[in-house]
Amino acid sequence: MKTRRDFIKISAAGAGAATLGLSSLSWNGVNKLYASGDQESVSDEEMTAHSTYCEVCFWKCAGWTYVDKKGSIRKIIGNQEDPHCNGRLCPRGTGGVGMYTDEDRLKTPLIRETVNGKQGFRKASWEEALDLVASKMKGVSDKYGPEAFALFNHGSPGSHFKHLFHAYGSGNEGEPAWAQCRGPREVGFGATFGSWIGSPEPTDIRDTKCLVLIGAHLGENMHNGQVQEMSTAIDRGATIITVDPRLSTAASKSKYWLPIKPATDIALLLSWIHVLIYEELYDKDYIEKYAVGFEQLKEHVKNNTPEWAYGITTINPDLIRKTAREMAAASPATIVHPGRHVAWYGDDSQRERAIAILNALLGSWGRRGGFYFKEAISVPKFPHPKYPHHKWDWKDNLDGKYPLSAMGITQELLKASIPEYGYKHQIKSWIVAGTNLPLTIPNKELFQMAAESVDFIAVVDTMPMDITGYADVILPECTYLERYDYIRSAPHREPSIALRAPAVKPKYDTKPSWWIAKQLGERLGLGEYYKYDDIEEVLEWQLKKMGTSLAEMKKIGVKKFPRKSGGLYLLPNEDYHFNTSTGKIELYSFEFLDHGFDPMPNFTEHPQPEEGFYRLIYGRAPMHTFSRTSNNPNLADLMDENSVWVNPKVADIWELKNGQEVWLQNQDGVVSTFPIKVRVTERIRWDSVYMVHGFGNSNKKLKRAYGRGASDSELITNVMIDPQMGGTGMRGNFVTFIKEKPEEEVKS
Repeated sequence: MKTRRDFIKISAAGAGAATLGLSSLSWNGVNKLYASGDQESVSDEEMTAHSTYCEVCFWKCAGWTYVDKKGSIRKIIGNQEDPHCNGRLCPRGTGGVGMYTDEDRLKTPLIRETVNGKQGFRKASWEEALDLVASKMKGVSDKYGPEAFALFNHGSPGSHFKHLFHAYGSGNEGEPAWAQCRGPREVGFGATFGSWIGSPEPTDIRDTKCLVLIGAHLGENMHNGQVQEMSTAIDRGATIITVDPRLSTAASKSKYWLPIKPATDIALLLSWIHVLIYEELYDKDYIEKYAVGFEQLKEHVKNNTPEWAYGITTINPDLIRKTAREMAAASPATIVHPGRHVAWYGDDSQRERAIAILNALLGSWGRRGGFYFKEAISVPKFPHPKYPHHKWDWKDNLDGKYPLSAMGITQELLKASIPEYGYKHQIKSWIVAGTNLPLTIPNKELFQMAAESVDFIAVVDTMPMDITGYADVILPECTYLERYDYIRSAPHREPSIALRAPAVKPKYDTKPSWWIAKQLGERLGLGEYYKYDDIEEVLEWQLKKMGTSLAEMKKIGVKKFPRKSGGLYLLPNEDYHFNTSTGKIELYSFEFLDHGFDPMPNFTEHPQPEEGFYRLIYGRAPMHTFSRTSNNPNLADLMDENSVWVNPKVADIWELKNGQEVWLQNQDGVVSTFPIKVRVTERIRWDSVYMVHGFGNSNKKLKRAYGRGASDSELITNVMIDPQMGGTGMRGNFVTFIKEKPEEEVKS
């Protein structure tokens, strides 16, 4: 069915030609720059190094981009002074040059037009495209108020557009990472210790004696510094305990692998807590000095024995006790890792509460080998007028729901974009910067309804990702190797900053996000918020305030600063005030209780797959960051498609063979657009299947990614909402196999 905003697949020319008969473009010589076979080898001395920090994932490792005398980027290496990477980049980081050389990238601004009843994109100048976006923003502001314009963002581009939106008068921002990734752990640990985990996580892995991973795929979720520290810990004889339905890379390096029945993690955690308390293995002095609610917790877990948990988790009671004793023997140098993507089953804040409580009983918070006290240095704000007060934001539509959410919930902003949901405040238009919404959020139908409902969508991206097909205007961003961005300041053992500077000029007709946001701001009459000609002026001003300069940072890339907040760890018997209502670690959460939630976690039984269906578990590969890298020429060469892991017992029932192509169908009848190859392996439980996220791209002009493997996102239609903070639990979906190519009518 045709709609007023048809999905348009952007053409190869860059996304500069229309797909439906509008003007075509020619980009001669695109491939010449990256014809590695034509390049002669050169030494580092023959190249110029430019400071950067990575944008391939959001660990943001600092590095050096090497450019030869012909102006070609040759390689990216880590900055040895950077605590995020210690001079060593992961496959994604070293492959980042592929983002620059990818001939499929966006190349010019595009505007949607209808010609002879057909929708397509035509090439536009920056002036025309920016004028159109600014006019739409002004029109929405005049008619509905600026709050009716929403921002969906992720990564560095989002930070520039946040400033624009705050100056414009809108607080309606949604970052998918909050509800779909890390939000529950921030709520759970915040309610317990009064501190968010943040990024990078303050896990003292290099000095730990026992590391417990619950669905945390270190080594596949390639957060560089943690993977390096885990390797160090293993070399030093640390015990690794991995809880996962799948024998992940981390599980293969572990002393104990607990192949838990999915959706039963809280039961295991409660039984571990039971063992620590009732065998008196917990850190008594630590709990007595720093915690409240111990007696309530002891009573709460009285019946949560390993035998009770065995009937739920399928983990042998002796193994539960043995692993709990291992944790206690190593404490306080024990880490029960909080995880990263933790939005699973809708009770995720409570599961993270249980993980936080377990760490508290082990005395690991603020202790060597547990969690250190992180510290960051504040980057001075470049002077600008006070932001205007907005009349409403995303919270005002919730009517008390999700009271512990600290960031905009993407799903709720989408619902506010659909009049049929009847929200009292409506979203009328969007800017989407650095996030591929159709493959990022669960429930694609909701996204499509929202995209069809709003009046206008502008998209800022480097690649013709799925979201660009819904845009009215596309603004092509240059890659991180071609631009300045804000100074990176992230909490770590010691404060540090890193500079991202352009190694080369932007290719094609692309621009950095700071420039795009500034141009829009000036067109909206917000010039007072942009009292500079170039972002170099901002960076120079900020760095001088911090005791350095742009020239120095270009030379060193990373600068460290002395700690000012105290030591990395608690001193023996040190008094310490936790940022909770009681000033103590809250084993019994008064914050949860005040909002009507259980003050201590309880196990809730979740639906299980029907006969012939298997729980869909998804994850990551070390060489890819979601769908954003699936077309990267360097990284696609390492892994160009995903497979579906199937237990041999299940494969035998279905008569499936290694390498056989199947289609997956979920519990709601949705069938994967593309087939996926079977991998028969003992490394997955019989009641589950596993696939790497980010494949099955449907845009033919992403030549390396199109049709390679299947998309887990399109199979996630059942979403379980976390009542504390609105997290979108996505692991309640089940799939079965279709062995013959399905008819078009049943495709979704």
